[in-house]
Amino acid sequence: MKKLALVTVSLIVSAACAPEKKQNHAPVKTSIIGTWKLITGITIKDNDTIITDYTKDQEMIKIINETHFAFLRHDKNTSNDSTAVFAAGGGPYTIEDNIYTEYLEYCNYRAWENNSFSFEYSIHNDTLTTIGVEKIDKIGVNHINMEKLVRLK
Repeated sequence: MKKLALVTVSLIVSAACAPEKKQNHAPVKTSIIGTWKLITGITIKDNDTIITDYTKDQEMIKIINETHFAFLRHDKNTSNDSTAVFAAGGGPYTIEDNIYTEYLEYCNYRAWENNSFSFEYSIHNDTLTTIGVEKIDKIGVNHINMEKLVRLK
């Protein structure tokens, strides 16, 4: 009986001292972390709605890592004339429930810097959809912004 008790205690101690199995903490596929290509942008201001197809004359990507986001947008025209478009910006972000908030620290349109913008977001398969208000009183910006982005592979 003593031998059985000793063996049982030894097995319990061995199991308790065994190294823990490491869990995989890699981001799940539905994570917002990644590189996204903007497909469609919709801006609503008062009674005006502007729909932009970013698969035609312009393109934009948004890169989101564990702590920061960045966006890069340019036109597909390779000339340097007055119609050339380039926009870039970034900064930290937070997520709480389904609210994604960008804190824009850097932007080539400097009046947009040091503002925050909150968006409801959802991810379905490889598509990220956001909707929120962009408001900057000092420059008269106040509109709803909706974006549909697709995850780049």
